[in-house]
Amino acid sequence: MHCYETIYDVIVVGAGHAGCEAALAAARIGCSTLLLTINLDAIALMSCNPAIGGLAKGHLVKEIDALGGEMAKNIDATGIQFRILNTRKGPAVRASRAQADKQLYRLRMKRIMEQQDNLFLKQGEVTGLYLEGNELRGVDTRSGIRFLGKTVVLTTGTFMRGLIHIGLTNYPGGRAGDLPSLGLSDQLRDLGFQVGRLKTGTPARLDGRTIDFSRLEAQYGDDPPVPFSFSTGRITMPQVPCHIAYTNQRSHDIIRSGLDRSPLYAGVIEGVGPRYCPSIEDKVVRFPDKERHQTFIEPEGLETVEVYPSGMSTSLPIDIQIPFYRSIEGLEHVEIMRPAYAIEYDYVDPIQLYASLETKPIPNLYHAGQINGTSGYEEAAAQGLMAGINAALRTKGLNPLVLGRSEAYIGVMIDDLITLGTKEPYRMFTSRAEYRLLLREDNADLRLREKGYSVGLVPEADFERFLRKRELIAAEYERICSSRIVMDSREHEFLSTHGLSDIQKGTTFEQLLRRPEVTYGELAEFDDVSRETVPEVREQVEIQVKYRGYIERQLEQVERARKLESTQLPADLNYSSIHGLTTEVREKLSRNRPETLGQASRIPGVTPAAISVLSIALKSDSWKRAGSETRLEEA
Repeated sequence: MHCYETIYDVIVVGAGHAGCEAALAAARIGCSTLLLTINLDAIALMSCNPAIGGLAKGHLVKEIDALGGEMAKNIDATGIQFRILNTRKGPAVRASRAQADKQLYRLRMKRIMEQQDNLFLKQGEVTGLYLEGNELRGVDTRSGIRFLGKTVVLTTGTFMRGLIHIGLTNYPGGRAGDLPSLGLSDQLRDLGFQVGRLKTGTPARLDGRTIDFSRLEAQYGDDPPVPFSFSTGRITMPQVPCHIAYTNQRSHDIIRSGLDRSPLYAGVIEGVGPRYCPSIEDKVVRFPDKERHQTFIEPEGLETVEVYPSGMSTSLPIDIQIPFYRSIEGLEHVEIMRPAYAIEYDYVDPIQLYASLETKPIPNLYHAGQINGTSGYEEAAAQGLMAGINAALRTKGLNPLVLGRSEAYIGVMIDDLITLGTKEPYRMFTSRAEYRLLLREDNADLRLREKGYSVGLVPEADFERFLRKRELIAAEYERICSSRIVMDSREHEFLSTHGLSDIQKGTTFEQLLRRPEVTYGELAEFDDVSRETVPEVREQVEIQVKYRGYIERQLEQVERARKLESTQLPADLNYSSIHGLTTEVREKLSRNRPETLGQASRIPGVTPAAISVLSIALKSDSWKRAGSETRLEEA
């Protein structure tokens, strides 16, 4: 094994969405960073849908941007349709989504990484970690080169022992067209990691020239398109529509006719698939009474005819795929350019991670993305960003950056993973966040910009722009709280026009805006300052006013939970020495090794009574006295 002469601060394995964010974060913080990937031409490749964002996923992208990550900027520069979802609902569940030009997205990210100081890109398959005893020293590659590093971030995606299925035919692959990664997951298992098997899938790619779009329903994006990044002024890419199509009973009959050759139903696939993104055959079997299923025909780019039929993933044999897709109205003559397939891959149970994403069995080793059992580009990128930040901070001797559940969706996701583990692909939902009114897309910069700046990821110009925005919001909020209705002619006309005859002289603008029927735009009808207020400030002030009571209530809940979240559990805590815990609770705490009382309280089966017992034990230090006669009463 040839040992490369450079010793890197951070080695990142894999160049998917997690790997890109991890490598950029570490390099931007000032660490010498090596990124190793099987194929340098597949950096940031969108293996599945050509889109970024969506429900809850958009929140993650905004948070990545607020912390100084790249994903939002990349989609802003290459997006060809932008939409804000759930606009009729409250601000907590509104979400941004954008179609990408798939090739431009990949090429721009590759260019950004190639031009990044401190970041070195090399092509090579990592086959194992290099350890001296239990000390991680670097990685070994199939080409016989050993790279040395102080920390390693694994972002292996679907490549570890990847196996592709099309009908009853299967072959090794990390995704269609790429080789799998072999050997690494076997070593991780030998090192004591709990390695499992998951499955995901992707639809066929269709030839848009063979689709009759005139028979489909066009869906256009927002005009003007709203950027993801807080640093983007406006979207300059040409915008294009998607199209909506539907399956029918004939489609479902064709699918049923091929179920005996579906690897999913023939027992060939061992891995657990995503519950919230099922294949089309799974939908047909699980919902037999549903007459049709919707698909969005999404363009893969401006300079290609390939389109992506979202929601139509399948692992059925090709002789079933062809008539199935052609059974959809408007697709009667469609040609498949790339067949649909399912893929199985190894992952490592994230219960063996600290909140920093460092692994518990091997110090200085970090896991991010699908190796942790998650699904989706956005979930992967968020983990990659945090792993890259914390690996870099470790090399500098600094404490890790850990986001709480009340601070970010990223914090919710990581806490879910390390506390609960996962047996199926994990996907982010707004319902997973108990403080979701505080964790909105629109205020991600207000929550996280300072943290990103403090670790060195947010450029000075972006931070100064943020400080100015925050000052404007505070000043405008103070202004409308102190400005009052004086009943001049303009105000009187406004109140009469809008049927607000009960408003009295002396009412503050804040009190007026608090009413559900009054928006900031209407306030601007008689108030010149409101008319000139920039939209991003208007939005924040209006949300803070209208949802003030709810926000204050959630802040109180956060404060009540703070004590549990900040109470550390010693890493060497001997749960068997603590009397008053049931055998089940002891086993779960010993297996999970939670870092705080808050984490312990979220482990299924760990009761409030057990948390009280733990709290008492920590105060009395009785856990240190193994075999002591001191008994703790059940709370």
